[in-house]
Amino acid sequence: MSKRNDNPGKKPQSGLVNRRESLAAGIGLVAAVSLGTVAVAEESRMPVVRMADLEIDPAQLVGFTAAVKEEMEISVRVEPGVLAIYAVAEKDNPAKLRFFEMYADEAAFKAHIASPHFQKFRTTTKDMVVSRKLIEMVPVQLSEKKK
Repeated sequence: MSKRNDNPGKKPQSGLVNRRESLAAGIGLVAAVSLGTVAVAEESRMPVVRMADLEIDPAQLVGFTAAVKEEMEISVRVEPGVLAIYAVAEKDNPAKLRFFEMYADEAAFKAHIASPHFQKFRTTTKDMVVSRKLIEMVPVQLSEKKK
């Protein structure tokens, strides 16, 4: 069986067609990789949201509260990537605290946990914490009131 030539009198262009197909495939691959890189770059700029449930030794609650207030105040004041940190206690059980933390991105979160004030807080409070549950969150909708 012979190959059909749609261009009678002209040479088949199989080499040229293959080169064009290869070029098109290469461009497609570059585009896909580029778009993947953009997606990764956008994902790395996504805010990091974490929650934590802590139970504090009731006998050390005053010391823990003082240490956490100091650490949070410094973090929000000096770290541009710390967008928000909230700490609340259960009304009927003040030794059970919940934290909501939001960072500009993964790099900001890593900078926060490596900061001297956070390391001081961890060292100071490690024996005050009875239990700790850290929860990685995914932003669904982040809204705030504009002033």
